[in-house]
Amino acid sequence: MKALNIIECAYRATIEEQDDTIVWLTHAMKAAGADLGLVLRGDAVNYAVRAQNAAGLAFGDWRQTQPPRLADDIALLVTKGVAVYVLAEDLVLRGLDAADLVPGLERVTRESLPGIFAAHDQIWHW
Repeated sequence: MKALNIIECAYRATIEEQDDTIVWLTHAMKAAGADLGLVLRGDAVNYAVRAQNAAGLAFGDWRQTQPPRLADDIALLVTKGVAVYVLAEDLVLRGLDAADLVPGLERVTRESLPGIFAAHDQIWHW
C-alpha cells in the first residue's frame, strides 16, 4: 500500500510537541517500512522554508526551550526517500521561491495533484 499524507493545517501542536504530529507520524511510519508521499499545501508550505527559526518563542515567563525545526524534519524525510511535494501556487501566495526551501522537494501545481493522487492507494488529508 502506498499512502499520501497531505498537510494543509500548519503548526498544529508544535508548541507542545516541538514538531508537527503528521510530519512525525510520517517519519515513524517510514521507519516501519511504509511507502509514503507527503504534500505540503496551504500554510504548511512554510514547513519547507530553510530560514525559519522559532528559538526565542515565549509566552509570559514561559520560554520554548525545544523549538520546532520543521524544515530539518522535512529535509530528513527527503533523505529517507519520501517524495515531498510542495504546492507551487501556495508558495507564490506567500512570496516564497525555490531558493527559500530545503533541497529535494518537488514543486507541483494544483492541476497536477490528481495524477499524484492516482499514484497512491490511500490519501490522508490533515
